This record gives sequence, C-alpha cells and structure tokens, in this order.
Amino acid sequence: MNSSEYTSYDAVGLAQLIANGEVKPEEVQRAAVKAINAVNGSLSAVIEMWEGETHHAQGHLGGVPMLVKDLGISVKNRRNQLGSRLAADQVSAHDSHLTQKMRESGLVLLGRTTTPELAASTTTEPQFNGGTRNPWNTDYSAGGSSGGSAVAVASGMVPAAHATDGGGSIRIPASANRLFGLKPSRGRISMGPDVDEVWSGLAVHGFVSRTVRDSAALLDAVQGNSSGDPFVIAPLSQRLISCVNADPGTLRIGVMTDPLNGQRSAPEVVRALEQTVAHLISLGHQVEEVTPDIGLSWDAFVEMNARYWASNTAAWIDALASATNSTVGPALLEPSNLALWRLGHELTAIELVGAMHMRNTVTQKMGQFYQRYDMLLTPTLPNLPEVLGHYNRHQADLDGRGWMHHVFDHSPFTALANVCGTPAMSVPLGFSDSHNLPMGMQFFAAFNQEPALVKLAGQLERAFPWHNRRPAVWAG
Repeated sequence: MNSSEYTSYDAVGLAQLIANGEVKPEEVQRAAVKAINAVNGSLSAVIEMWEGETHHAQGHLGGVPMLVKDLGISVKNRRNQLGSRLAADQVSAHDSHLTQKMRESGLVLLGRTTTPELAASTTTEPQFNGGTRNPWNTDYSAGGSSGGSAVAVASGMVPAAHATDGGGSIRIPASANRLFGLKPSRGRISMGPDVDEVWSGLAVHGFVSRTVRDSAALLDAVQGNSSGDPFVIAPLSQRLISCVNADPGTLRIGVMTDPLNGQRSAPEVVRALEQTVAHLISLGHQVEEVTPDIGLSWDAFVEMNARYWASNTAAWIDALASATNSTVGPALLEPSNLALWRLGHELTAIELVGAMHMRNTVTQKMGQFYQRYDMLLTPTLPNLPEVLGHYNRHQADLDGRGWMHHVFDHSPFTALANVCGTPAMSVPLGFSDSHNLPMGMQFFAAFNQEPALVKLAGQLERAFPWHNRRPAVWAG
C-alpha cells in the first residue's frame, strides 16, 4: 500500500479493506508510519512513535492506525507527559478504560500527539516541545488543545485520532484544520479508572476525523460506562454509524452570529455562517437568529469556568509535583499554568460550590432553549486561526482570571457545551481563500442527542462535501 492509496481511505474504508483481505494490517501500519515520517518533521504533531503495538483481529476497526493525545488517556508502559516539563518522566502503569476499548475494537495505537501544557489553552504551542503547525498554512496555529491529533489527521498521517474536549478542544482544532469534530455528551465515554470526571465534568474524550462516518464508528466502538464509573448515561437508541446516511428530518435551528462577550465575529466568518444558513434552508430546515439566554453575564460565565479550570489544574500540578519530587515554579511550568495554580490555591470550597450553582443555571436555561429549538448553530471560532506565537505572547503578564478571559475571548462559543455536558460538533463548511485556512461551523444539541447531530452532519457532508481540498502539507 503506497502513500497515495493509504491517505485516500478513511478509517472505515481501511477497516473494510483489511476485513476483506485486500490488504494486510501490517501493510497499513507500515503506510501509516511512512506517512507520519514524511510530514511530521514540518508539522510537529506527533511527539513519540510506539513499536510493538498489535490489533485485536475480531474488532470492527481491526488494523486501523490510531494516535492518542498526550493527555487524558493512559497507555500501559507508555509515557504520558501532558505537554509539560513537570510530567516529562511520567509513565502510565496501566491502560485506561478507553484504551482497553480502543484495543478491543482493533485499533493499532502508534504513538502520542502534541497538546498545550495541561490542555489549558486553545493553541498547541507548548514550551515543552514547541509549536504544532497548521498543515493548511504552516505559519498559523493548529488550534488546541487537541492540536497535534487534528494536524495528524488533516495532513494524512492517520485517518482519525483521539482527542479530548474541556472547553472546545475537539471542535477548535477541527475547525482550524478542516476536520469533523464531535464532542459527545458527558459520560458517553468512560474517563476511568484513574478519574471519575476530568475538570469536574467539563472534559470528555472523543475523536477528530476527516469523515463523519469515522467519528460515528469510533464513538460506537468505545462508548459506554465501565465498572466503578460514577454514573451511567442512557445508551444511545441506535448505532451512530447507522445515522450517517439517515434523514435528519426538518430541524428547528437557532443561529447566533456573534459571541456573548460583546465582540463581533470576523467578516469572513460571518460570510461562511451565512452560507451555512443558506445551505440549511436549501435542505428544508427552519433557521432563525437567536441570542440564547444562559442566565449569567459573560463575566460570570468565565468566572465559573475559571473556578473549575484553576481548582483542577492546581490539584493536578500538586499531584505531579509530588509524584516527581519537583518544586512548582517557572522552571517546570509555563506562566499561564502557574497563574491558574495560584488561583486554584486562592479559591475556597464555597466558591467552587458557587460555580456548581452557576453551572446548573446555564444548564437549566439551555434545557429551555432545546424545548424550542432542535439545535443551536454558531461559528466554531469568531476569527481565523492566529499566527504562531501570537496567542501566547502576553501570557506572562496575566493572572489566572486574566488567562481565562484570554482563552475564552479566543473561543467564546465552544465552552457552552462543556458546561452543559451536551454534545456539539464542528463541521468543516467554511474556507478562507485569502489565508488558505479552514473555518468550522458549530452545532449544539440537547443531552444524549448525538444521533441528531450525526444525521445532520451526514446530510451536510453529502450535499456540500469538504473532501475536494488537500492541505499544503499532505502525506499522500
């Protein structure tokens, strides 16, 4: 299997070739390694390749190569460095539940992808191992925090890759790299056994892919709770792969053009959103402009998230420092995470309980919204990706709350789904010819409504396919 053949297939397509005996798993794995070696030097998306990983022959995705984000998931006897010098020597003692399910599905784990330090950013430019470059325009950010995974998929290294999302970290890099990115409902994929909820429930596991059916098939393969998980989500009534070609029906979709922070979306982004609305109307959907009432001011919304991010980050840093016998300080941590660590230690238990109350306010208000609308549509990001180096240039000047406002001003649309625990997706429907950069459009749905999102995504993919372009850096 040569590079051109390998990169022409998605994960489902590769699995079908292997299952039919048309190609051997070893050939696919060699092609994947060749693809990674061909382009990773110019993109810096994969930080370590693994040898000796095998696949489960009976799995639905037997032999399909997979890369995992260097955060949120444990792979036995493999390093888990979290994009940080503080965790540089950490090795996982066992597989996480998600790793076990990926192995059972037949996926071959080939290595780790880059992440910003402790995932506390929406650009992937850690001091630990440098910046990850966007394959569409290598002067620009790949987004984050699952930037390495997104770049690996967008450039053809692998058809799909593991990602996490605590404030938009699946959808933001999907938007920046012209991928499909689905954030599932809270609890859809087990976070165990080492944690019950990441970032107090804001963060979830998922994937980025070039096709809708790949994300659907992967989520089908790994969803479900494991023994000891704190709660059990209602199982989906149908396999998501069966939803890709299903009719979504006529949907009532509210569209929000500008974010709730009072800023305006960039003109190119607005034009792409307007084109998406025209597409939806042409498909028979009902679309109207809305401004959702989330029950909080923008400042209160950011403060709520700051309390969750900072308290969890501080606890995480303290645990890592204890495990490595290290001293917390600028030698091992970037200024932004030091600022969050300080804020986390300043917060009181009462303030964290207050954040829980604020989260309930937002969740209840959005529950009322979904009684009137099936979905909410926004741009995934209000602006195009930034030039590398621009995002982090002032991080040393910001305290913890200042950093949170910076992060949320960059990505003001996405965190609403994390707060509510509801599914959302970025669909690659926009493109900036002037910058040669993609733009994603984001759809939110109510809790447990992944099937509705996949049905709409499949309809959009068939009607307005995004597979006609390849990035400037392409492994094929």
